[in-house]
Amino acid sequence: MKTITLNNGVEMPLQGFGVFQIAPQDCEAAVRSALDVGYRMIDTAQAYYNEAAVGRAWRTSGIAREDLFLVTKVWISNAGDERAAKSIDESLRKLETEYIDLLLIHQAFGDYYGTYRAMQKALEAGKVRAIGLSNFVDARFVDLVENMEVKPAVLQLETHVFSQQKRMRELMAPYGTRLMAWAPLAEGRNGIFTHPTLTAIGARYGKTAAQTALRFLMAEDVIAIPKSVHRERLVENFSIDDFELSAEDLDAIRALDGGKPMFADFNDPALAKFLLEYDAKFNPERQ
Repeated sequence: MKTITLNNGVEMPLQGFGVFQIAPQDCEAAVRSALDVGYRMIDTAQAYYNEAAVGRAWRTSGIAREDLFLVTKVWISNAGDERAAKSIDESLRKLETEYIDLLLIHQAFGDYYGTYRAMQKALEAGKVRAIGLSNFVDARFVDLVENMEVKPAVLQLETHVFSQQKRMRELMAPYGTRLMAWAPLAEGRNGIFTHPTLTAIGARYGKTAAQTALRFLMAEDVIAIPKSVHRERLVENFSIDDFELSAEDLDAIRALDGGKPMFADFNDPALAKFLLEYDAKFNPERQ
């Protein structure tokens, strides 16, 4: 499995399994299936409400903890120095682990400065191996990074062949921050699974359009966490180590970039209000 070296020296897999929108009652089986296929990185979050299922899945898998890479994220309702610190301990408990490999701030709302300070302390205490951000864009990313001692190892953003985050990658480069893709297959939009460019390129290697799209991200050193609850798709998404895209292939796929995200504008006030109210509305423990 290919890895990438983060700015603090930690090795992180380039391929992982994401559990966003997988219900807690289905998540344990999905993670076990992914681990059986060969995935060794699992990406979850406090606001996915399935950390405990991830913890049960890896604990019963027989896989040694040091062979896994666990990622989770601090939600807005846990923002701030004290609340974030408590939530990190709660995530450790739910994940049934003594340390988290990568901890991210999920959204650039609330007291994310306090959250990042709590994450830095968790890093110093050995509770976390690397810290970073999710959905921080433009000025908010630069402002936080310039004011914090520990530079984020990873920034997770919507990234796929139709939104390649070229400008954000330029902003991230001076800090050594690596890009991690959520929705790496664009959640099926723009006909990605039958896209003529991706299909034609994939056919030359005996691969699908989806495999070609994921291999492109790998070639660009973008960490990807595709999600599926179907074993055959898990196997397909994981089987991308055995071919290389040519320079011409890469250029053709780079030309698909639309230059903007397809799913979320994090400068939209309506989205901000929705996210700020999210936990109160959707957390099953508060229902």
